Amino acid sequence: MKRPVRIAALQLRAHDRDSFAQAWPRVEARVEEAANEADLVLLPEGTIPAYVLGDAEIDDRAVHAAVERLRAIAARAGVVVIAGVAVRDGSALYNAGLVIDRDGSVAGRADKIFLWHFDRRWFAPGARIAPVATSLGQLGVLVCADGRMPEISRALVDRGAELLVMPTAWVSSGRDPQALENPIADLLGRMRAFENGVPFAAANKCGVEREMVLYCGKSQIVDDRGTMLALASEHDEEILRATVEIGEPHPYRTSLAQLVQRRAPDSRMLRVSVTAEALPPDVDRRLEMLESDYAVAPGASERLASLDAKVPLASVNDEIMLDPAGLCAYRRAGYRLAVWTTQAAPWTTTLARARAGEARMYVVVLDLSTPRAFVVDPDYLVLCGTFGEYRLASCAIDIAKTAQTFVAPGTDVAAGLERVHELAQT
Repeated sequence: MKRPVRIAALQLRAHDRDSFAQAWPRVEARVEEAANEADLVLLPEGTIPAYVLGDAEIDDRAVHAAVERLRAIAARAGVVVIAGVAVRDGSALYNAGLVIDRDGSVAGRADKIFLWHFDRRWFAPGARIAPVATSLGQLGVLVCADGRMPEISRALVDRGAELLVMPTAWVSSGRDPQALENPIADLLGRMRAFENGVPFAAANKCGVEREMVLYCGKSQIVDDRGTMLALASEHDEEILRATVEIGEPHPYRTSLAQLVQRRAPDSRMLRVSVTAEALPPDVDRRLEMLESDYAVAPGASERLASLDAKVPLASVNDEIMLDPAGLCAYRRAGYRLAVWTTQAAPWTTTLARARAGEARMYVVVLDLSTPRAFVVDPDYLVLCGTFGEYRLASCAIDIAKTAQTFVAPGTDVAAGLERVHELAQT
Protein backbone atom coordinates (compact mmCIF):
# COMPACT_ATOMS: atom_id res chain seq x y z
CA MET A 1 0.00 0.00 0.00
CA LYS A 2 1.30 3.43 -0.91
CA ARG A 3 1.69 6.09 1.74
CA PRO A 4 2.32 9.85 1.52
CA VAL A 5 5.58 11.54 2.45
CA ARG A 6 5.80 15.32 2.72
CA ILE A 7 9.22 16.41 1.46
CA ALA A 8 10.91 19.75 2.09
CA ALA A 9 14.01 20.17 -0.08
CA LEU A 10 16.07 23.02 1.30
CA GLN A 11 17.97 24.91 -1.41
CA LEU A 12 20.70 26.82 0.41
CA ARG A 13 22.99 29.63 -0.67
CA ALA A 14 26.55 28.34 -0.80
CA HIS A 15 29.03 29.27 1.91
CA ASP A 16 32.82 28.84 2.00
CA ARG A 17 34.33 26.45 4.51
CA ASP A 18 36.08 29.36 6.22
CA SER A 19 32.72 31.02 6.86
CA PHE A 20 30.91 27.90 8.10
CA ALA A 21 30.67 29.16 11.70
CA GLN A 22 29.03 32.39 10.51
CA ALA A 23 26.73 30.58 8.03
CA TRP A 24 25.54 27.82 10.36
CA PRO A 25 22.97 29.79 12.43
CA ARG A 26 21.18 30.77 9.20
CA VAL A 27 21.29 27.16 7.95
CA GLU A 28 19.93 25.86 11.24
CA ALA A 29 17.09 28.38 11.18
CA ARG A 30 16.18 27.32 7.64
CA VAL A 31 16.12 23.65 8.70
CA GLU A 32 13.80 24.55 11.58
CA GLU A 33 11.53 26.37 9.13
CA ALA A 34 11.60 23.52 6.61
CA ALA A 35 10.69 20.98 9.32
CA ASN A 36 7.28 22.58 9.76
CA GLU A 37 4.63 20.49 7.98
CA ALA A 38 7.22 18.03 6.58
CA ASP A 39 8.05 14.37 7.10
CA LEU A 40 11.48 14.59 5.48
CA VAL A 41 13.88 17.53 5.22
CA LEU A 42 16.63 17.28 2.63
CA LEU A 43 19.77 19.48 2.64
CA PRO A 44 22.44 19.88 -0.06
CA GLU A 45 25.72 18.02 -0.45
CA GLY A 46 28.57 19.50 1.57
CA THR A 47 26.33 21.58 3.81
CA ILE A 48 28.56 20.68 6.77
CA PRO A 49 31.08 22.28 6.62
CA ALA A 50 31.19 23.01 2.83
CA TYR A 51 31.79 21.28 -0.49
CA VAL A 52 35.11 22.85 -1.53
CA LEU A 53 37.28 21.79 1.40
CA GLY A 54 40.78 22.19 0.01
CA ASP A 55 43.72 20.43 1.57
CA ALA A 56 43.53 21.83 5.11
CA GLU A 57 42.09 19.69 7.88
CA ILE A 58 38.47 20.36 8.76
CA ASP A 59 37.29 21.05 12.30
CA ASP A 60 35.70 17.73 13.27
CA ARG A 61 34.33 19.23 16.48
CA ALA A 62 32.38 21.86 14.53
CA VAL A 63 31.04 19.16 12.21
CA HIS A 64 29.96 17.03 15.18
CA ALA A 65 28.27 19.99 16.87
CA ALA A 66 26.28 20.83 13.72
CA VAL A 67 25.16 17.21 13.32
CA GLU A 68 24.01 17.21 16.95
CA ARG A 69 21.91 20.29 16.26
CA LEU A 70 20.28 18.50 13.29
CA ARG A 71 19.56 15.51 15.50
CA ALA A 72 17.87 17.77 18.03
CA ILE A 73 15.71 19.37 15.33
CA ALA A 74 14.75 15.97 13.93
CA ALA A 75 13.68 14.70 17.34
CA ARG A 76 11.82 17.86 18.29
CA ALA A 77 9.94 18.17 14.99
CA GLY A 78 9.56 14.43 14.37
CA VAL A 79 11.11 14.58 10.88
CA VAL A 80 13.75 12.63 9.00
CA VAL A 81 16.68 14.90 8.12
CA ILE A 82 19.18 14.08 5.37
CA ALA A 83 22.23 16.33 5.05
CA GLY A 84 25.46 16.44 3.13
CA VAL A 85 28.23 16.06 5.71
CA ALA A 86 32.00 15.51 5.57
CA VAL A 87 32.21 12.39 7.75
CA ARG A 88 35.48 11.07 9.12
CA ASP A 89 35.60 7.29 9.47
CA GLY A 90 38.94 6.09 10.74
CA SER A 91 41.64 7.81 8.70
CA ALA A 92 39.34 8.48 5.72
CA LEU A 93 37.02 11.40 5.03
CA TYR A 94 33.79 10.68 3.14
CA ASN A 95 31.37 12.91 1.25
CA ALA A 96 28.28 11.49 2.91
CA GLY A 97 24.55 11.81 2.86
CA LEU A 98 23.86 11.45 6.58
CA VAL A 99 20.36 10.21 7.52
CA ILE A 100 18.85 11.19 10.87
CA ASP A 101 15.60 9.49 11.84
CA ARG A 102 12.55 11.10 13.45
CA ASP A 103 13.72 10.23 16.96
CA GLY A 104 17.04 11.99 16.44
CA SER A 105 19.07 8.81 15.99
CA VAL A 106 21.52 8.44 13.10
CA ALA A 107 19.89 5.84 10.85
CA GLY A 108 22.84 5.50 8.51
CA ARG A 109 24.66 7.20 5.68
CA ALA A 110 25.59 6.85 2.02
CA ASP A 111 29.11 7.78 0.96
CA LYS A 112 29.55 9.32 -2.49
CA ILE A 113 30.84 6.64 -4.86
CA PHE A 114 31.46 8.54 -8.11
CA LEU A 115 33.69 11.37 -6.91
CA TRP A 116 33.62 14.48 -9.07
CA HIS A 117 36.62 16.52 -10.18
CA PHE A 118 38.55 17.94 -7.23
CA ASP A 119 36.49 16.37 -4.42
CA ARG A 120 38.49 13.18 -4.99
CA ARG A 121 41.48 15.08 -3.57
CA TRP A 122 40.06 15.11 -0.05
CA PHE A 123 37.32 12.47 -0.04
CA ALA A 124 37.64 8.69 -0.20
CA PRO A 125 35.13 6.97 -2.53
CA GLY A 126 32.21 5.10 -1.06
CA ALA A 127 32.20 1.32 -1.46
CA ARG A 128 28.66 0.22 -0.58
CA ILE A 129 25.26 0.46 -2.25
CA ALA A 130 22.46 -0.10 0.26
CA PRO A 131 19.23 1.66 1.27
CA VAL A 132 18.99 3.29 4.69
CA ALA A 133 16.15 2.02 6.87
CA THR A 134 14.12 4.77 8.58
CA SER A 135 10.75 5.06 10.26
CA LEU A 136 9.44 6.53 7.00
CA GLY A 137 10.66 3.59 4.93
CA GLN A 138 13.72 2.49 2.98
CA LEU A 139 15.58 5.47 1.52
CA GLY A 140 17.98 5.23 -1.40
CA VAL A 141 20.51 8.00 -0.83
CA LEU A 142 22.56 9.26 -3.78
CA VAL A 143 25.18 11.97 -3.45
CA CYS A 144 25.37 14.31 -6.47
CA ALA A 145 27.35 12.69 -9.31
CA ASP A 146 26.18 9.24 -8.19
CA GLY A 147 23.06 10.25 -10.13
CA ARG A 148 25.07 9.95 -13.35
CA MET A 149 25.63 6.25 -12.69
CA PRO A 150 22.25 4.58 -13.39
CA GLU A 151 23.21 1.25 -11.81
CA ILE A 152 23.52 2.88 -8.36
CA SER A 153 19.86 3.88 -8.17
CA ARG A 154 18.88 0.61 -9.88
CA ALA A 155 20.65 -1.41 -7.19
CA LEU A 156 19.19 0.74 -4.40
CA VAL A 157 15.63 0.15 -5.61
CA ASP A 158 16.23 -3.55 -6.25
CA ARG A 159 17.46 -3.78 -2.65
CA GLY A 160 14.33 -2.18 -1.25
CA ALA A 161 14.56 1.61 -1.62
CA GLU A 162 11.12 3.22 -1.86
CA LEU A 163 12.32 6.78 -2.39
CA LEU A 164 15.50 8.18 -3.97
CA VAL A 165 16.93 11.26 -2.24
CA MET A 166 19.96 13.26 -3.28
CA PRO A 167 21.96 15.80 -1.31
CA THR A 168 23.72 17.47 -4.21
CA ALA A 169 26.03 20.24 -5.33
CA TRP A 170 25.09 20.49 -9.00
CA VAL A 171 27.55 22.83 -10.65
CA SER A 172 27.33 24.75 -13.89
CA SER A 173 29.90 26.33 -16.19
CA GLY A 174 27.93 29.55 -16.54
CA ARG A 175 27.81 29.45 -20.34
CA ASP A 176 24.52 31.30 -20.11
CA PRO A 177 23.93 33.15 -16.81
CA GLN A 178 20.19 33.04 -17.49
CA ALA A 179 20.12 29.27 -18.06
CA LEU A 180 22.52 27.40 -15.78
CA GLU A 181 22.96 23.91 -17.21
CA ASN A 182 23.59 20.59 -15.49
CA PRO A 183 22.67 17.20 -17.01
CA ILE A 184 21.45 15.62 -13.77
CA ALA A 185 19.28 18.60 -12.89
CA ASP A 186 17.97 19.02 -16.42
CA LEU A 187 17.55 15.39 -17.45
CA LEU A 188 18.78 12.58 -15.23
CA GLY A 189 16.92 13.31 -12.00
CA ARG A 190 13.58 12.68 -13.68
CA MET A 191 15.06 9.64 -15.41
CA ARG A 192 16.08 8.08 -12.08
CA ALA A 193 12.46 8.34 -10.92
CA PHE A 194 10.91 7.18 -14.20
CA GLU A 195 13.10 4.12 -14.81
CA ASN A 196 12.89 2.90 -11.20
CA GLY A 197 9.25 3.70 -10.54
CA VAL A 198 9.96 5.55 -7.28
CA PRO A 199 9.90 9.26 -6.37
CA PHE A 200 13.10 11.30 -6.46
CA ALA A 201 14.08 14.43 -4.56
CA ALA A 202 17.24 16.54 -4.70
CA ALA A 203 18.40 19.54 -2.68
CA ASN A 204 21.06 21.71 -4.33
CA LYS A 205 22.87 24.93 -3.56
CA CYS A 206 22.66 28.25 -5.33
CA GLY A 207 25.28 30.95 -5.64
CA VAL A 208 29.06 30.59 -5.71
CA GLU A 209 31.62 28.94 -3.45
CA ARG A 210 35.18 30.30 -3.17
CA GLU A 211 34.54 32.50 -6.21
CA MET A 212 35.17 29.54 -8.53
CA VAL A 213 32.38 26.97 -8.12
CA LEU A 214 28.97 27.96 -9.49
CA TYR A 215 25.81 26.11 -8.44
CA CYS A 216 22.75 25.86 -10.68
CA GLY A 217 19.98 25.57 -8.07
CA LYS A 218 17.05 23.60 -9.57
CA SER A 219 16.36 21.55 -6.46
CA GLN A 220 13.48 19.27 -7.38
CA ILE A 221 10.86 16.79 -6.26
CA VAL A 222 9.68 14.22 -8.82
CA ASP A 223 6.95 11.60 -8.55
CA ASP A 224 7.31 7.89 -9.32
CA ARG A 225 6.40 8.40 -13.00
CA GLY A 226 9.01 11.07 -13.58
CA THR A 227 6.64 14.03 -13.36
CA MET A 228 8.19 17.17 -11.89
CA LEU A 229 6.12 18.14 -8.85
CA ALA A 230 8.25 21.07 -7.72
CA LEU A 231 11.32 22.82 -9.17
CA ALA A 232 13.37 25.53 -7.49
CA SER A 233 14.87 28.55 -9.19
CA GLU A 234 18.48 28.74 -10.35
CA HIS A 235 19.64 31.68 -8.24
CA ASP A 236 17.61 31.92 -5.03
CA GLU A 237 17.54 30.17 -1.67
CA GLU A 238 14.16 28.56 -1.01
CA ILE A 239 12.29 25.70 0.61
CA LEU A 240 10.75 23.41 -2.00
CA ARG A 241 7.75 21.37 -0.87
CA ALA A 242 5.71 18.53 -2.35
CA THR A 243 4.03 15.32 -1.24
CA VAL A 244 4.97 12.04 -2.90
CA GLU A 245 3.55 8.54 -2.60
CA ILE A 246 6.00 5.79 -1.67
CA GLY A 247 5.69 2.02 -1.61
CA GLU A 248 5.09 -0.47 -4.44
CA PRO A 249 7.92 0.53 -6.83
CA HIS A 250 7.33 -0.32 -10.49
CA PRO A 251 10.81 -0.38 -12.07
CA TYR A 252 11.72 -1.16 -15.67
CA ARG A 253 13.91 -4.27 -15.66
CA THR A 254 14.91 -6.93 -18.17
CA SER A 255 17.23 -9.94 -18.27
CA LEU A 256 20.65 -8.83 -19.48
CA ALA A 257 22.52 -11.37 -21.60
CA GLN A 258 26.24 -12.01 -21.25
CA LEU A 259 27.83 -10.01 -24.07
CA VAL A 260 30.86 -10.90 -26.15
CA GLN A 261 33.61 -8.34 -25.65
CA ARG A 262 34.17 -6.18 -28.72
CA ARG A 263 37.37 -4.49 -29.72
CA ALA A 264 37.44 -0.73 -29.26
CA PRO A 265 37.07 0.98 -32.65
CA ASP A 266 39.60 3.15 -34.38
CA SER A 267 39.07 6.83 -33.71
CA ARG A 268 37.58 8.20 -36.90
CA MET A 269 34.88 10.43 -38.30
CA LEU A 270 31.93 8.80 -40.05
CA ARG A 271 28.97 10.37 -41.76
CA VAL A 272 25.72 8.50 -41.21
CA SER A 273 22.27 8.99 -42.72
CA VAL A 274 19.20 7.79 -40.83
CA THR A 275 15.56 7.17 -41.63
CA ALA A 276 12.70 5.41 -39.86
CA GLU A 277 11.21 4.40 -43.20
CA ALA A 278 12.27 2.03 -45.97
CA LEU A 279 15.31 3.20 -47.86
CA PRO A 280 14.46 4.72 -51.25
CA PRO A 281 15.56 2.77 -54.36
CA ASP A 282 18.16 5.41 -55.21
CA VAL A 283 19.62 5.54 -51.71
CA ASP A 284 23.21 4.99 -52.85
CA ARG A 285 23.01 7.97 -55.16
CA ARG A 286 21.58 10.07 -52.34
CA LEU A 287 24.31 8.94 -49.96
CA GLU A 288 26.90 9.93 -52.54
CA MET A 289 25.42 13.41 -52.83
CA LEU A 290 25.30 13.70 -49.04
CA GLU A 291 28.87 12.35 -48.84
CA SER A 292 27.49 9.93 -46.25
CA ASP A 293 29.33 6.71 -45.45
CA TYR A 294 26.46 4.63 -44.08
CA ALA A 295 22.67 4.43 -43.93
CA VAL A 296 20.70 3.20 -40.90
CA ALA A 297 17.10 2.19 -41.54
CA PRO A 298 14.55 -0.45 -40.48
CA GLY A 299 15.33 -3.82 -42.04
CA ALA A 300 18.62 -2.67 -43.60
CA SER A 301 20.61 -5.47 -41.93
CA GLU A 302 23.40 -5.59 -44.51
CA ARG A 303 24.05 -1.88 -44.13
CA LEU A 304 24.03 -2.24 -40.34
CA ALA A 305 26.57 -5.06 -40.64
CA SER A 306 28.78 -2.81 -42.74
CA LEU A 307 28.63 -0.09 -40.08
CA ASP A 308 29.20 -2.65 -37.33
CA ALA A 309 32.45 -3.65 -39.01
CA LYS A 310 33.74 -0.13 -38.35
CA VAL A 311 32.06 0.64 -35.02
CA PRO A 312 30.86 -2.04 -32.54
CA LEU A 313 27.11 -1.66 -32.92
CA ALA A 314 24.31 -2.90 -30.66
CA SER A 315 20.78 -3.36 -32.00
CA VAL A 316 18.57 -2.80 -28.96
CA ASN A 317 14.86 -2.85 -28.08
CA ASP A 318 12.68 -0.96 -25.59
CA GLU A 319 13.43 -3.38 -22.75
CA ILE A 320 17.18 -2.78 -22.99
CA MET A 321 16.80 0.99 -23.20
CA LEU A 322 14.31 1.24 -20.34
CA ASP A 323 16.45 -0.82 -17.95
CA PRO A 324 19.02 1.50 -16.30
CA ALA A 325 21.72 -1.19 -16.66
CA GLY A 326 20.95 -2.05 -20.30
CA LEU A 327 23.14 0.24 -22.37
CA CYS A 328 25.81 0.36 -19.65
CA ALA A 329 26.36 -3.38 -20.19
CA TYR A 330 27.00 -2.80 -23.89
CA ARG A 331 29.40 0.02 -23.12
CA ARG A 332 31.42 -2.17 -20.78
CA ALA A 333 31.56 -4.83 -23.53
CA GLY A 334 33.15 -2.38 -25.97
CA TYR A 335 30.16 -1.18 -27.98
CA ARG A 336 30.17 2.47 -29.03
CA LEU A 337 26.93 2.83 -31.00
CA ALA A 338 23.38 1.64 -30.30
CA VAL A 339 20.57 1.45 -32.83
CA TRP A 340 17.26 1.48 -30.99
CA THR A 341 14.15 0.43 -32.90
CA THR A 342 10.96 1.33 -31.09
CA GLN A 343 7.21 1.59 -31.49
CA ALA A 344 6.42 4.70 -29.46
CA ALA A 345 8.28 3.83 -26.25
CA PRO A 346 7.58 6.27 -23.41
CA TRP A 347 9.95 9.20 -23.16
CA THR A 348 11.76 8.28 -26.39
CA THR A 349 13.85 11.44 -26.83
CA THR A 350 14.56 11.89 -23.12
CA LEU A 351 15.50 8.25 -22.76
CA ALA A 352 17.82 8.30 -25.78
CA ARG A 353 19.59 11.44 -24.56
CA ALA A 354 20.03 10.06 -21.04
CA ARG A 355 21.40 6.70 -22.17
CA ALA A 356 23.81 8.23 -24.68
CA GLY A 357 25.27 10.55 -22.05
CA GLU A 358 25.42 7.95 -19.28
CA ALA A 359 27.26 5.38 -21.41
CA ARG A 360 29.25 7.86 -23.54
CA MET A 361 27.85 6.22 -26.68
CA TYR A 362 26.05 7.35 -29.81
CA VAL A 363 22.40 6.32 -30.00
CA VAL A 364 20.44 6.14 -33.26
CA VAL A 365 16.68 6.00 -32.69
CA LEU A 366 14.31 4.52 -35.27
CA ASP A 367 10.85 5.41 -33.98
CA LEU A 368 8.55 3.55 -36.36
CA SER A 369 5.35 5.03 -34.95
CA THR A 370 5.98 8.65 -35.88
CA PRO A 371 7.97 7.85 -38.04
CA ARG A 372 11.12 9.68 -36.91
CA ALA A 373 14.81 8.84 -36.86
CA PHE A 374 17.40 10.81 -34.93
CA VAL A 375 20.95 10.60 -33.60
CA VAL A 376 22.15 11.49 -30.07
CA ASP A 377 25.82 12.01 -29.19
CA PRO A 378 27.70 11.18 -25.95
CA ASP A 379 27.10 14.73 -24.70
CA TYR A 380 23.30 14.22 -24.57
CA LEU A 381 22.76 16.29 -27.74
CA VAL A 382 20.43 15.43 -30.61
CA LEU A 383 22.57 15.94 -33.71
CA CYS A 384 20.00 15.42 -36.46
CA GLY A 385 16.55 13.95 -36.98
CA THR A 386 13.86 13.42 -39.57
CA PHE A 387 10.33 14.83 -39.54
CA GLY A 388 7.57 15.36 -42.11
CA GLU A 389 8.99 15.40 -45.62
CA TYR A 390 12.55 15.41 -44.25
CA ARG A 391 12.95 11.64 -44.46
CA LEU A 392 16.72 11.12 -44.65
CA ALA A 393 18.77 13.03 -42.07
CA SER A 394 22.57 13.03 -42.00
CA CYS A 395 25.23 13.95 -39.46
CA ALA A 396 28.85 13.26 -38.56
CA ILE A 397 29.71 10.74 -35.87
CA ASP A 398 33.05 11.30 -34.18
CA ILE A 399 34.06 7.92 -32.76
CA ALA A 400 36.86 9.60 -30.81
CA LYS A 401 34.21 11.25 -28.66
CA THR A 402 33.18 7.86 -27.25
CA ALA A 403 36.74 7.41 -25.98
CA GLN A 404 36.60 10.76 -24.20
CA THR A 405 35.23 9.37 -20.96
CA PHE A 406 36.74 11.96 -18.61
CA VAL A 407 33.82 14.31 -18.06
CA ALA A 408 35.85 16.33 -15.55
CA PRO A 409 39.50 16.14 -14.41
CA GLY A 410 39.99 12.80 -12.66
CA THR A 411 36.36 11.81 -13.33
CA ASP A 412 36.21 8.86 -15.73
CA VAL A 413 32.74 7.62 -16.71
CA ALA A 414 34.08 4.33 -18.11
CA ALA A 415 35.94 3.52 -14.89
CA GLY A 416 32.90 4.61 -12.89
CA LEU A 417 30.59 2.28 -14.80
CA GLU A 418 32.95 -0.64 -14.17
CA ARG A 419 33.31 0.04 -10.46
CA VAL A 420 29.61 0.67 -9.86
CA HIS A 421 28.74 -2.56 -11.70
CA GLU A 422 31.10 -4.48 -9.41
CA LEU A 423 29.55 -2.87 -6.31
CA ALA A 424 26.05 -3.63 -7.60
CA GLN A 425 26.94 -7.32 -7.79
CA THR A 426 28.10 -7.53 -4.17
